[in-house]
Amino acid sequence: MKTRILKPIDNICDYTFNFCWNDSKLKPEDVIPSQASSSFTYADLVTELKRGEDVYIEGNVGKRLAYSMGTDLKHLGGTGETQQAGKIFVDGDVGSEAGMGMAAGSLYIKGNIAEPLGNILEVTSDINGYRKFRSITDILCNGLGNDVLKGNSLAENTLTLNDGILRGTIGARCNWQGAIVVEGDVYNGTGVLMQQGTITINGNAGMNTGSHLNGGTIVVHGNVGEFSGAYMKNGRLIFISSKGYVGAGMEGGAIYSKKKANTSPPAAKTGLEKEDIDFIRKTMQSGRVESMLYSKYEPEKEKEKFEEVHMRDGSIVMRKV
Repeated sequence: MKTRILKPIDNICDYTFNFCWNDSKLKPEDVIPSQASSSFTYADLVTELKRGEDVYIEGNVGKRLAYSMGTDLKHLGGTGETQQAGKIFVDGDVGSEAGMGMAAGSLYIKGNIAEPLGNILEVTSDINGYRKFRSITDILCNGLGNDVLKGNSLAENTLTLNDGILRGTIGARCNWQGAIVVEGDVYNGTGVLMQQGTITINGNAGMNTGSHLNGGTIVVHGNVGEFSGAYMKNGRLIFISSKGYVGAGMEGGAIYSKKKANTSPPAAKTGLEKEDIDFIRKTMQSGRVESMLYSKYEPEKEKEKFEEVHMRDGSIVMRKV
């Protein structure tokens, strides 16, 4: 499938359709604006990629190219699992947040790509004239194959990102037992929907760090942004301090903070156990006394509810609901 675009358009090949279940501004059946000789809809391009076919775009594209590419999204009636995806070729520049939440497929780009990037890494290209990018999740879960990382390294079950590029949604949906180490700051959504493994950020992290975390561990040797740990189901998130509120809607797992954090229900402060202190010492490389000063937050257990029952003798008995 080929199309020519006369000006940069956001959300092309975006599997979420710009989160249309919450925002009606963009619908799957909408025709992509500014096409020169075609009238493809947003859904047409996504459907083509889901078939494992390729999409060719002539011209510059805007923000959020290939958002959540390679995922069968639950919000749109899918399984939530990773699925095959084709390739996207862009004969032009690409805006920021390309590949956010991307789990499969490849991007081939002739021009520049703006930061922050999403869950993608550059590898040596097998097609002349194009830079090639693959999903971090795909690389870790399925291997590099014949590709070679550019500016980063993967060795002994550890992926080290030290190229200085700002990225978001690192490790999205990752189900891999190894470790990701980032030497520097990261953008939003680190470890979103991750199932196992460890991500260590030797810097600060943005909003939604560890949101929807479903296993594994995220370690931030700095600060995290708003809504971190939101809707966690399992796993552990640890950091120095946070902006805004953490733990909104969390169902399981644990959040640790060196500085007191503001929480959203049902997250609540709980007591540290020996295994918590050992975990803090190991991940944050702190002493025992310092580790004991951390706060732990978990979903607050629902308190037992009672109702008044008036007895015939005039007495009142409290009965559990």
